[in-house]
Amino acid sequence: MKRTSLKVFSLALLAFAASCGQRGSNGQLIGDQSRINYKPPVPIGMVYVPSGTFKMGASDEDVRGRNDATIHTVQTAGFYMDATEISNQEYRQFTNWVKDSIARTILQYVKDLPDGSTRLDWNKRINWKDADIQDQLASMYIQADQSGWGVKLINTKELKYAYQTFDYANASRNKFNKAYNEKAFVYSAQPEIYPDTTVWVRQYAYSYNEPISRQYFWFQGFNTYPVVGVNWYQANAFCDWRTHYWSSERDKARMYTEGKFRLPSEQEWEWAARGGRNESPYPWGGPYIINKKGCYLANFKPQRGNYSADGGLYTVPVDKYAANDYGLKNMSGNVSEWTNSAYFGGSYDQMSDINPEVRLGNKTTDPVYMTRKVVRGGSWRDVAYFLQVGTRDYEYADTAKSYLGFRCVITYIEPALRNRRAVRKG
Repeated sequence: MKRTSLKVFSLALLAFAASCGQRGSNGQLIGDQSRINYKPPVPIGMVYVPSGTFKMGASDEDVRGRNDATIHTVQTAGFYMDATEISNQEYRQFTNWVKDSIARTILQYVKDLPDGSTRLDWNKRINWKDADIQDQLASMYIQADQSGWGVKLINTKELKYAYQTFDYANASRNKFNKAYNEKAFVYSAQPEIYPDTTVWVRQYAYSYNEPISRQYFWFQGFNTYPVVGVNWYQANAFCDWRTHYWSSERDKARMYTEGKFRLPSEQEWEWAARGGRNESPYPWGGPYIINKKGCYLANFKPQRGNYSADGGLYTVPVDKYAANDYGLKNMSGNVSEWTNSAYFGGSYDQMSDINPEVRLGNKTTDPVYMTRKVVRGGSWRDVAYFLQVGTRDYEYADTAKSYLGFRCVITYIEPALRNRRAVRKG
């Protein structure tokens, strides 16, 4: 019995030695060699914002007297951010995908997989003009006799995107509770994702804005204009879809995916908007809002309401005006932008100084007072004060406005000191 045990033990040692020898380690600690080298991809349309330290808060007089942006020093990790606001054509890619996936589900356009499961068959063409197809998809349409336009139209209220999120922060804090269950921290959502195109009319009484309201989102002339009429929940749904859409394509090529697209935190937005200019009031520096030639540097409400003086009566294309030193355009003006952070006046006094963020009111069932979200940057309808990178404002998460849009960020583990830039003053 002992001889057999010794023989097995000896064989195990020989096998272990042989396996180590094959890897060329010579018995040395060389780390896990089963992982391939990884180079993070750069998402199209994004620029890298490096890690850094800056003075967060008001860079000028607090004319409203809120005292909600006291100056304090914070550190932030690097991330990628969209160089421009999300445009109409980019958001239409999302709404078209949702429309198509709902239709494929109704039509049972599925594909059998080797493991016996099924998934939607994206290679099978849908002929939207076919009368039989339209009959099968009747639940997605407003019939002509019920439409205000007298024609059959897609019922945009049926375009809903279902997704789930995991509240990792709260789950971590409750990890050692006896009743801990990870499923309790999974949040399901299914918001309507089509923008509210009526905002141009509803928000401006005694004003003829029907033409822009009818055309702004779908007409190709507005392709590169920022999407508006999108509330905070819809913006988060877009980020989730963008993550899964991107990762699914990379999975097909057996490529690793790192990080998730999301809305920026308030401090990430301000750090990116400053572009390395630590104490300047605007992304381009300051203190002026016009250049030496007398041209305005952003799309806002100059003078005493001369909206068109800066070249745009309403919004302008997302790539107009010069970028800041990080390559980001329209961080001030054009449309205000959603952040992921909750707003309350004294939040700066309770934040961490490393990647600070306050998260509250992320569910539609939360009390209304908790759903105030920080919006930044000012818009085409705001005076210059709201263009300042340190100015805070808020909107309720279920609110959609004609002057409110968003852009995405994604966090990667930062390569050592890449793209490091010196922080300038002024």
